[in-house]
Amino acid sequence: MTQQQRENGARKFRSFRDFYPYYLQEHSNLTCRRLHFAGTSLVIVLLLTALSTGLWWYLAALPIAGYGFAWVGHFFFEHNRPATFKHPLYSLWGDFMMYKDMLLGKIER
Repeated sequence: MTQQQRENGARKFRSFRDFYPYYLQEHSNLTCRRLHFAGTSLVIVLLLTALSTGLWWYLAALPIAGYGFAWVGHFFFEHNRPATFKHPLYSLWGDFMMYKDMLLGKIER
């Protein structure tokens, strides 16, 4: 695989374990990670609110909350394309893993 293919996100991953180091590399900017953390926190609050109140329209805000913060982080601070564009499921999983690692102090937030 060429460097350009890696930069374009054309890399293929056999497992999430292979993907996660790449995901963390794509989130090396502290402001980008903090924006991801804020967006994921908001997603969790919205989801819990929808589940506890039965107001299901809160679910419509989940993608806006999650992707909005993340994409600002990538486009204005990280200066790369979100991994979601090429690896949507692994990226979603990666976001929650990074969130957990930030909560546990394994990654600076």
